Amino acid sequence: MAIASLNNCPTSPRKMRLIADMIRGMEIEKALFLLKNSPKEASGRMEKLLRSAISNWEQKNEGGRIEEAGLVIGSIEVNGGRMLKRIQPAPQGRAHRIRKRSNHVRLTLSASKGEAAEAKELTEETQA
Repeated sequence: MAIASLNNCPTSPRKMRLIADMIRGMEIEKALFLLKNSPKEASGRMEKLLRSAISNWEQKNEGGRIEEAGLVIGSIEVNGGRMLKRIQPAPQGRAHRIRKRSNHVRLTLSASKGEAAEAKELTEETQA
């Protein structure tokens, strides 16, 4: 299991959630391919975050291979971050408020369901 987080990303949470929903539960190779070829601006930031999570996993599991681990994207949380508030002049002396939104993203990698079940069976057998 590995975790990576991205704070105060200057993209609205709604746009980032579209990308997060697209790759949630996928294998990491497939997710990287989709993020690399997606035209959305938020996909570049999400790709960088996913690569960071993979790097964190490699540091925890020295000598482990990503291909053999069968990693999948376990969970992605996209929450609202701080908001920059600006004023824009409007007709007849009025003012409109502009809210420039940001978000916080937390990504968790985990072993695939099949791999996790096999590992659980092996631990039960060794304990018995």
